[in-house]
Amino acid sequence: MQTFSNNGSSNKKMDDLPGSIYSDSRDFHLKHKGKIEIVNKFPIENARDLSLAYTPGVAQPCIDAVNNPESACDTTAAKNTVIVFSDDSSVLGLGDLQGKYGAPMAGMHVMEGKAALFIAFGGVQAFPMCADHSWCNTEEEKIQNLVNTVRTIAPGYGGINLEDIKAPRCFEVERRLKDLHLGVPIFHDDQHGTAIVVTAGMTNAAKVAGKKLSDMSIVINGAGAAGCATARMLINAGVGNIILVDRNGIINKNDAKTMVHVKDDGTGEHQLLAEMTNKTNRFGGLGDALIGADAFVGVSAPGVLKPEMIRTMADKSIIFAMANPTPEILPELAVEAGAFIIATGRSDYPNQVNNVLAFPGIFKGALLARAPEITDEMKLVSVNALAGCVPSSELSTTNILPKPFDDRIYVNAIADAVAECASKKPSIGLKSKGLKDYNNGANGTPNLHLFK
Repeated sequence: MQTFSNNGSSNKKMDDLPGSIYSDSRDFHLKHKGKIEIVNKFPIENARDLSLAYTPGVAQPCIDAVNNPESACDTTAAKNTVIVFSDDSSVLGLGDLQGKYGAPMAGMHVMEGKAALFIAFGGVQAFPMCADHSWCNTEEEKIQNLVNTVRTIAPGYGGINLEDIKAPRCFEVERRLKDLHLGVPIFHDDQHGTAIVVTAGMTNAAKVAGKKLSDMSIVINGAGAAGCATARMLINAGVGNIILVDRNGIINKNDAKTMVHVKDDGTGEHQLLAEMTNKTNRFGGLGDALIGADAFVGVSAPGVLKPEMIRTMADKSIIFAMANPTPEILPELAVEAGAFIIATGRSDYPNQVNNVLAFPGIFKGALLARAPEITDEMKLVSVNALAGCVPSSELSTTNILPKPFDDRIYVNAIADAVAECASKKPSIGLKSKGLKDYNNGANGTPNLHLFK
């Protein structure tokens, strides 16, 4: 029987979390022994069933795939399956479970949960995978280990969802994988899923506040994976000015100490973003950045946004305080300080910013189109599709995004937009069979359960 150790770090322990939801979740996981399973699509009850599913009959689709490799997309589940891939180096609010605690299996609970969300919300099959790099001695070895692992498995699946990989490692892993042109979508949800939902929410919040994105100045606190990707997405959406704030203050191209993610060739994420942000050449900390700002986006730490900071912002200020479980400022305090619209990452307040609004639909659309990549254009049409799921007549200070458990029309809206965007790429081409099945749902709507 295989046993799991903490790779030499077993002396490092974590305290239990207070609250019934955490003990209930432990019991839930023990009861179900995981959240997902692989089940057959048909019963194997007799010799003929066995001969069709396995030997000797299975030889024919194998031959078909030799003669026409793309036929395997229609005769196996592989190309309709997403791998949720992680190294557990940035797990939710728990941090680097592998690097700090030597526990490469600990984050599997999160990856299983993400796979379950793919299945439940998008009808997309998904399976978790956590990579062990305890044998690696350098950061470069860890990065290349992740890249090589994904490169090896990618041909057998429809897409790769990178998950909970810390910055700046995640930037380099994603870049190298994309440069390999593996022929399947590579998508880091912590970066781009967050960016898409935030930008959709900000688009609608701006409408409610009577502001134009092109006239807005938005401060992002936290320049890690989510913050950097959100900055890029907001810029692509047409926001006038972005100011990024990290642990060393406002990121400014004229102040090297403010940039953490740097490379000798000048292509570090902070170096690149410093050229695209802070048009007003601000220096200082969060308080300095927020003076006159229209909006705050927090992907950082609890309690860092103070009421007196909000009071220095522009009229009808917009606050996205998304640190979990405790936001950068509690909504009640933000309202008292004069905030006009408040969004958080929590389900017990209005305007929840939740990545589940984005990633199931994005992958569903990419898989339907058999897209070899998820482009910036696909991300932007996802923003517009998600924002459009709240009709203009229903927009309000407490209703800028769909709720995860609404009728889930947002999944199909995003999938439709991504598939249509992919079909316009000459190198992709939407497959007629996939499009037919996709539009075969009730009343001609996209079929939520296409991949089940």
